[in-house]
Amino acid sequence: MLNNRYIIFILFLVSATFTTMAQKTERDYIRKGNRAYKDSTYVDAEVSYRKALEANSQSSISMYNLGNALLHQQKAQEAMEQYQKAAQIEKDKGKLAQIYHNAGVVFHASKDYAKAIEAYKMSLRNNPKDDETRYNLALAQKMLQDQQDQNQDQDQNQDQEDKQDKEEQKDQKDQQQNQQDQQQQDQQNQEQQQPEQQENEISKENAEQMLNAVMQDEKDVQEKVKKQMQVIQSRPLENDW
Repeated sequence: MLNNRYIIFILFLVSATFTTMAQKTERDYIRKGNRAYKDSTYVDAEVSYRKALEANSQSSISMYNLGNALLHQQKAQEAMEQYQKAAQIEKDKGKLAQIYHNAGVVFHASKDYAKAIEAYKMSLRNNPKDDETRYNLALAQKMLQDQQDQNQDQDQNQDQEDKQDKEEQKDQKDQQQNQQDQQQQDQQNQEQQQPEQQENEISKENAEQMLNAVMQDEKDVQEKVKKQMQVIQSRPLENDW
């Protein structure tokens, strides 16, 4: 029984020793990362913070610091992932306020004002005295309102343009239809005029034939009249009855 207790005690000491060593390693890497961060060598800071997370995967401080280092390297999406992980683990309200504040800044910079507003509100819930966060919140609310107004104006303009385009398309369609109707009417008129022209041509030919016939008849008549005159003139004069 004593041996079992001794073994348990030894295991507890070993476990505590490893835990202490892990904590020391985590703190060492965090300090190293902080020094690099202050020197603006953010890549080195990132490496140190990641090593701190290898020593303690549940270190919200390492996650938060790593997010800051990534943010300075223009890796906003990766930074946001670290902030979100840290927010799920961290219990201290002061640190939570900082995490949500920085998350709000990332959303703010990407013009996602709705999410920025929510992040700033979460930050203020954990630290209502933070005037900087309150200022950022008011600014994000103003930017969101301006964005919505601009989108509404764009939607109205787009609706007006769509309406105008539809009217123009309708006018073009009506114009094309009118042109087609006019072409069809012209074609029908042309088709109707062709028989009339043919009839007129035939009538003209008939008239010429008739005129020729009349002229020929007149010539014949004149010949007949001339012959009759000759006959009459050749007769002697007779006394009147």
